[in-house]
Formats: sequence, C-alpha cells, structure tokens
Amino acid sequence: MSFHIVADSCCELTADMKKRGNIEIAPLTLEVGGESILDDETFDQKYFLKRVAECPECPKSACPSPDYFRKSFLNGAERCYAVTLSAQLSGSYNSAVLGANLAQEENEDLKIHVFNSRSASIGETLIVKKIVECEEAGMSFERVVETVELYISTQHTYFVLENLETLRKNGRLSKAKALVASALKIKPVMGATSEGDIVQLDQARGINKALMKMVDAIVNDAQHVENKTLAISHCNCPERAEMVKEALLERLAVQDVADGRILVSVVVGAEHGEALHRVGCALHDVVDADAGSSDGQQAHSGKDGVAAADIVGDDEGGPALGVSQLLEGTLG
Repeated sequence: MSFHIVADSCCELTADMKKRGNIEIAPLTLEVGGESILDDETFDQKYFLKRVAECPECPKSACPSPDYFRKSFLNGAERCYAVTLSAQLSGSYNSAVLGANLAQEENEDLKIHVFNSRSASIGETLIVKKIVECEEAGMSFERVVETVELYISTQHTYFVLENLETLRKNGRLSKAKALVASALKIKPVMGATSEGDIVQLDQARGINKALMKMVDAIVNDAQHVENKTLAISHCNCPERAEMVKEALLERLAVQDVADGRILVSVVVGAEHGEALHRVGCALHDVVDADAGSSDGQQAHSGKDGVAAADIVGDDEGGPALGVSQLLEGTLG
C-alpha cells in the first residue's frame, strides 16, 4: 500500500529522505522586521540571519495552514502521516489535525495520523525515519501508529542556550540580567519534559563547559546504546559537532555513527543572538503565531534515553536565536 509523509519545515530531511518522493515539507512562514519569509527551498539563511541581527524585535513564525495539510493528505496515497512540532510549542500540530479532518471528509477511506513530535528539528527527523522503517517492514497502519507513538514517548531533548539576547528583546529577561549573564559567560543547559515543554537542567560558565554538561546529561540518561546510531546535526559549526561527538563516543558504545542518521544532537550557538535555519527549523518556529496558548519551542531529540540535539552556529560562529526563543513563551 502507498504511503505519504508530510512534516512541517522544522523537520530536517536527510538526503535520502529528499530522494524518496513521498516525504513532503510543509513550510512555515517567518516574520522579521515586518517582512514575511517562507521557509521553503527559496530560504536564504544568510539573508535571514542578517535581518534578525538588524531587527530590534524577535522574529516570529506562522505554521502551515490546515488547507496546506489537507491538500498534502489528498495526494493519492492510501496511508498518510504528518509529523509536527511539539503541540506544546506550536500551532502546527493542531493545523495538521484540522487538515486531516478536512481531508477525511472528502475521502472517508483515507487513513491519516498526525504525530505530535513533542520535539522539533532532529526529533521530527527521527520520527519520519521511524515511520519509513515501519512501513517498509510491512506493518499495518495501526501497528505503525502504535510503534511510532511508543518511539516518540522514549525521546529526550537537550540543548545549550548560547545567548540570552532574544530573551532580552522579548522582555523576558531584563537588560541588566542579560548583561550580567553575558559578562559571566553563563550558558544554560536546557532540556524538555515528556510533554514537550522546555526546562533548564543546568548551567555553566563558557560554551565548552556547558556542552560537556549536556554530554553528561545525555550519558546519564542513555539506555541500550549498543543498538543505537549516533548522529550529530550542526549548522555551520563542525568543530563543535566534532567535539561533542568525540566526547560522547568516549563514553557511549553506540552501534554506529553516521551523518544524517540522527540519534543524538546538540543545540549550540555563539555570540550574536541570530536565528538559524534548519536547526532553525526547530529554532525559528519558536514564536509560532498560531500556537494558541502554547508557549516556547524546542529543538531536537533522540530515543530510549539517548538525547537529541543540534550544534548550531552561523557563518561567524553566531548563536541560535531560535534556541533562546525556546524559553520565551511568545507563541500565540
């Protein structure tokens, strides 16, 4: 039976996923300085980062419309799946559910399930990968849904907050406190609850110490890693990605290490408070205008206690604005 997957643009598709032809991205719309930027194949990361740096206000985003999801589900496939940002953090999940209802009104035989990732970015990628594995294993639609939902329930999220500038811009942190934290080089180590809410786990002075504290958290929570693949996703900061990989491999005997096969990831930034794309997918949607009463945004995940994360940086080693936004509660 044919199947189709649609994920919002916070999901980072691997090269293999892009080649399949039955995995689609539903783009979010980013708003910065009064300008709307569609997060699709035309997205210009350098331009977006420049606009974010110049704008005194935080960027916002809007999730794909229910009609976009409706049309995606009515593509001729018999079984459709959607993977979205955490419902606690974005309106994307509710939009996809509504789109599914509309599609099934037109085709009552169509099987659709919308997965709430309780995560974003790499977390969504892992879920897409799991759906494909289940479908290719010949599972029934109901078995795929059950297996993937269980998989999601075992995911964990960790990331490092490099910069507090976004919190300051949004008024969530006073200028004085932001300056003190910056002067002391305090970097929060963040994580997510099982429901997809963001929490602070720890903090450290300096980005490298914070990354190592994040590594400690990942190792402490890791289970059955001998059967897992370790993959680290980063945005323009390969040195940090390599450092985290080496630190993890010294302590975790994972089954495999491969780019594009995501189990562990890390969110990191640098010094200018700029938002990033594609990790920014998990990041830029942090201010989803359609999220209702849900707040924040999240960045990544893994499975069975092994964390997920993204190493984030820009062309100048700049930080992840979106990561900062995860704490802001500016959605809706």
